[in-house]
Amino acid sequence: MSDDTTVDDVRRALDAADGTTPEEALPHLREAAERLTELIDAALADAVLSGGASLRSAGVQAGLSENAVGPRLARTRQLGAYADDRGRVTAAGVERAKYDRESGTPRPAPERAAPMRFKPRRPTG
Repeated sequence: MSDDTTVDDVRRALDAADGTTPEEALPHLREAAERLTELIDAALADAVLSGGASLRSAGVQAGLSENAVGPRLARTRQLGAYADDRGRVTAAGVERAKYDRESGTPRPAPERAAPMRFKPRRPTG
């Protein structure tokens, strides 16, 4: 799974939200959702790299369409370097990643972009 995020990180964010007002809970719930998404994406990458799952079957297991899997794999440390110019990892990219891993020459992971955040145009008061 992800080197950076653990299930305990998700639990801590959920625990921080527990017992607070809905407004106070929102940032903690957003953090939990982002961390859970990272874990799901890393598990998708591990599943297809292990050879135990195709892009389609991994997506089905995660409740995603096949078209949603490629962009999510492109965000992972395991497969981000194998994304095409559209920002998607295809079956060919997974096969190349498997070959590179077996030969001991995996591509270095790309820099991870920070998640997009909403920025209000005007201050709210």
